[in-house]
Amino acid sequence: MGSTRNPIKIFSGRESEYLSTKIAKAYGQELGKTELRKFSDGEFEIAYEESVRGAHVFIIQSTFPPAENLMELLFLIDAAKRASAYKIIAVIPYFGFARQDRKDKPRCSIGAKLVANLLTASGVDRVMTLDLHADQIQGFFDVPVDHLYASALFVPYLRDLGLENMVIAAPDMGGAKRANAYASFLGTGLVVSHKVRKAENVIGNMTVIGDVEDMNVVIIDDMVDTAGTVTKAAEIMMQQGARSVRVVATHPILSGPAYDRINNSPITEVIVSDSIPIKPLSDKIKVLSVADIFADIIGSVYEHRSISTSFIM
Repeated sequence: MGSTRNPIKIFSGRESEYLSTKIAKAYGQELGKTELRKFSDGEFEIAYEESVRGAHVFIIQSTFPPAENLMELLFLIDAAKRASAYKIIAVIPYFGFARQDRKDKPRCSIGAKLVANLLTASGVDRVMTLDLHADQIQGFFDVPVDHLYASALFVPYLRDLGLENMVIAAPDMGGAKRANAYASFLGTGLVVSHKVRKAENVIGNMTVIGDVEDMNVVIIDDMVDTAGTVTKAAEIMMQQGARSVRVVATHPILSGPAYDRINNSPITEVIVSDSIPIKPLSDKIKVLSVADIFADIIGSVYEHRSISTSFIM
């Protein structure tokens, strides 16, 4: 595919290799080879084991904790630049630090902007990512950003469920825009949860705005971290007469008590993507792969085709 002068090569960071292998296979080629060497103190260095000179280099790595994943991505970009790659594209299914998109209190950093600066300084030419926590993060970059939406994956799945009396729910006011887009495509109503936090990952109280009685509710969110918000919302909705509650969340962070909360909640199903590797600790979790979406966009970018038709919202 494409020009012989500027071939395409796909590489992966270690923690995203489970997904990168599927993306490369969907595109029709094997992952490129890299070598990582660790020193006894934990420091590491990384090198390509094949030539990337003149190539379109796609580097796949989600930047979930630890921060070493972000450092590995930066090293891979720098190594490709120093090896005379033609174009370097960072494919970041989960863009870590995205919740730090503004100064919401005095004397704090804007972590998402700093990460964007680091990626740009390392020599990246383009960034691909999925369901950013805040759309405005695209503006933190001075290089093109392809912001993909997992709705292309989740909307068909929800349609195939064939649920009667489906209603889409936003877990908080900030998620109302995303949830409204799903409601529009699925032709359903919309309800919104209003929450007040005591502290990070700690909910004070929550109320549901809208009618969920006798409805099959689908809560839409970009990520599930400790699962406190979605499980609390599910409990309230079931108390108000909902038939069932499902959760759609692109990024399954699932930290701390998340698995226990999900398993002990009235949630029927939690539908997530494979942007982050998860542990098989709950039968309620359904994983849908984003490999085909990324493979298709990689091909479109490489062949200079429009990607606007690939977006659902």
